Amino acid sequence: MPWQQAWQAALYGPGGLYRQPAGPAGHFATSAQGAPGLGPVLAGALVRWMHAEGLTTFVDVGCGRGELLAHVHALDPAVRCLGIDVVPRPEGLPGPVEWLESPGGPDLPTPLGGVADALVVANEWLDVVPCPVAEVDDARVPRVVLVDPADGSERLGPALDGPDLRWCQRFWPTAEASPGDRVEVGRPRDEAWAALLGRLVSGVAVAVDYGHVRGDRPAAGTLTGFRAGHHVVPVPDGSCDITAHVAMDSLPHDELLDQRSALRRLGVDGSVRPGYELARADPTAYLRALGEASAAAALTARGGLGDFLWAVTRVRR
Repeated sequence: MPWQQAWQAALYGPGGLYRQPAGPAGHFATSAQGAPGLGPVLAGALVRWMHAEGLTTFVDVGCGRGELLAHVHALDPAVRCLGIDVVPRPEGLPGPVEWLESPGGPDLPTPLGGVADALVVANEWLDVVPCPVAEVDDARVPRVVLVDPADGSERLGPALDGPDLRWCQRFWPTAEASPGDRVEVGRPRDEAWAALLGRLVSGVAVAVDYGHVRGDRPAAGTLTGFRAGHHVVPVPDGSCDITAHVAMDSLPHDELLDQRSALRRLGVDGSVRPGYELARADPTAYLRALGEASAAAALTARGGLGDFLWAVTRVRR
């Protein structure tokens, strides 16, 4: 079957990876969960952003088990927090935090109406919104890649056509591609992001993800799997996470910048370390400040999380 359908079933179908008890944190770490110390620092930056913009609601789309929501609530209990993910509300989440169960993939929950005065964050959501995968054949025609969900073996299917082909012609042209080059068609990600923006009445929305822009598209594609923290061959059988980088410049956006620049703008600078005089005066405060500085460095690191891209959109209706 086409990769898009197999991928959707593997992650979000009955028994799919994201519905399993371990959740995303059992297989990979993000800026928000799975890596010690990063979540509180990221949450602090987002809360400062909300205060500066006068926003009162924080919405986390594809929020795992609510890790970032808990940090935001702890920092400012007055902020309304709403999490959206494919599982029922997790145990242990602070009582005031609201929760909506999503169908998964590109689909948003029906009860999510218009959200006003909100910061909406989709951190590593779009890279797991399944999309068509195509490969250029010997005649330089992009063809849909078909996959066997049982073992991940592939073969080429029909030629890419319709809206997917038009998306490629605009954002990921294959006219000069070599046989064997791959394309991950970002049209479903663009549509999912546009649908999310359509639910925002006023505020700021930001998509944070592994990404690339035109002129820097990876010829071999980026489709891969993660299992228990390790890269694996992607097999859409529900045993591993499956992800592909996002064509970030095709998303509707007002501003596109890397995470390093975005977080430094919000006061997160990993180059600043606490002075040794603090260690002498208050060892506990020093250790806390050192941990925060280490987390800030990890969030802004070159070759790591700092290279993530942020697509920022402001909405006023």
